[in-house]
Amino acid sequence: MEQKNELFTIEGYTDEELFAHVDHSALESEKITAPRYSYWRSVFRVFFRKKINLVILGILALLLLFTYVYPALVDYDPFANLMDSTAKHLTPAQAFEKFGASIHWIFGAGASGQPTFDAVWFGARISLSLALICAAINMTIGVLLGAVWGFSKKFDIFMTEVYNIVANVPYTLLIAVLVLVISPSFWTMVFALTVTGWMAIAYFIRTQVIIIRDREYNLASRCLGTPITRIATKNILPFMTSVIVTMLATEIPSYISYETFLAFIGMGISDMSLGRLIGAAQSAMLTPGWGFEFWSPVLVTAVLTISLYVAGQNLGDASDPRTHM
Repeated sequence: MEQKNELFTIEGYTDEELFAHVDHSALESEKITAPRYSYWRSVFRVFFRKKINLVILGILALLLLFTYVYPALVDYDPFANLMDSTAKHLTPAQAFEKFGASIHWIFGAGASGQPTFDAVWFGARISLSLALICAAINMTIGVLLGAVWGFSKKFDIFMTEVYNIVANVPYTLLIAVLVLVISPSFWTMVFALTVTGWMAIAYFIRTQVIIIRDREYNLASRCLGTPITRIATKNILPFMTSVIVTMLATEIPSYISYETFLAFIGMGISDMSLGRLIGAAQSAMLTPGWGFEFWSPVLVTAVLTISLYVAGQNLGDASDPRTHM
């Protein structure tokens, strides 16, 4: 002991310093020494790490600017030049020569003498608004109902039978019949796209919930008497953020595609949407010099849907916590 005490004294420590009583703090003992982690901050850090996402967001911002801001600033009358036969079916060069250099005529003039550029953005506003409303309704109902569907076995038996019946009805046929029977209006199309559109989303969410519903923390919550709805919304859905974002990335472009296809075959809404513009200009595609009437709305539709899809997919990948390492 004398040698040890002497050694400690030489190193500059006394017995009192080495064996002093330390107070215990319950609060301090609970603290974990780890770097701060913010989920959404990590999501956006991973998302913006890819330079291509900045380009896609720039394209989307420009498209949204022309879709919602430009129509509000323009006085557009599709029949203003209806009686002027020389103003119809003009190429951009011919339109500039007749009306002067203006942004309104960079896509030429259509069958009624209307500026195709203005017509495209007024149509894009209708098509994109339809897609956003349908996506909001279907995703909200599908995600919440799918979470309960996957967690409640009694509800699962009932909903599975309903899904087996409804899923055998062609979705496009159902939409077309509803639009024709009720009326070819904007809100009729919204109803047709949402009356059963949420069911496929709910079934997919149900499958994902079944995978994680029997984990230990969920079993513990059930033993403590936590309601199923709370377990679904608090314990399960937060772990499925990346899946939900990825689904949303596919839903919005799909509704634009449905509307465009149905309008192209003559079963769409009565408003002059992108689909109606493409359908009305399909004959112009075969006429030399009139192609701008057809390809302009096709190009805008393609760029809009692809940009939404790619941005959503990349955001879904960034929402996966495994990419935050």
